[in-house]
Amino acid sequence: MTAPQDATATNGGQTREGTVFDIGYQHYDGPREGRNRSRYAVYKDGLKISLGIGRGAKAKVLPWMFIGVLMLIGAGMAMAAITIDRLAGDGTAESVGLPTHSDFYGIASIIMFIFAAISAPELLCPDRRDGVINLYLVRPLTGTDYIAARWAAFMTIMLMVAWLPQVILMAGLTLGASEPAEYLKDNWQDIPKFLGAGAALATYSGTIAMLVAGFTTRRAYASVFMVGLFTVSTPFTFGLAQELGGTAGQWLSMFNLSNIPMHVNDAIFNATSGVTMDAPAAEFDTWVLVSWFFLWTLLPATILWVRYRRLAP
Repeated sequence: MTAPQDATATNGGQTREGTVFDIGYQHYDGPREGRNRSRYAVYKDGLKISLGIGRGAKAKVLPWMFIGVLMLIGAGMAMAAITIDRLAGDGTAESVGLPTHSDFYGIASIIMFIFAAISAPELLCPDRRDGVINLYLVRPLTGTDYIAARWAAFMTIMLMVAWLPQVILMAGLTLGASEPAEYLKDNWQDIPKFLGAGAALATYSGTIAMLVAGFTTRRAYASVFMVGLFTVSTPFTFGLAQELGGTAGQWLSMFNLSNIPMHVNDAIFNATSGVTMDAPAAEFDTWVLVSWFFLWTLLPATILWVRYRRLAP
């Protein structure tokens, strides 16, 4: 700001004195990065929110606790297999049926569901409750841009949560083998399998969690509803499906929301996980189960998009 300058003015024979300040406002002549820059800013902000970066310690506790637990599960599975193979010889862990890549998501899925239920509302609820969404939607950013960027940010985090423990498990099993190169040569096919199964679980749980969060401004309500949706559907559908039996029981079992991505996991690994072993829906053909998964992923995504594309500042 430059030094003030004295100024005088005459009005009806009266002289008025004042001071003019030059506060340095200037026209912006730099690059205009436009819509893509706005999308990236919302995406990057979503990553930080999901992990609690740039926020207080309390915001970091829950996301990193869940990530840490999942990493410990992967490391624990690797250590158990390595220990048994070292004591009883290579291949013993596999022969006795210790959990491996195909079983991991069945063990960790409930943790990922809870993580999604807690993290997704943080991305959407405060913006609508505090009116920040109106600032985001000032042109050129649209409702579609906003929700797509938020969804992409959350999927990035969910994929990291799903894949990182599997990478730790693969690294542990490979380095713990008596001949790591041979082990990797014989088992490298598990890598694209756990990447695909993890992407299915992350996309499914993350999209449904964001849909729930998109219809309330209260984070607690969204989290509780999401957790209740998955925990109640499992015993209700399983018990009633067993009672009904037949085709009706199989279709009712399809509404066990926790098992929907696990059927895809089974199809990818060509194996039956513990959580779907007794599910009547497992008797359906693979194409039916996979189609059901895509329906329960694409329909919530479409509803979420339609809801936000209509928003205007």
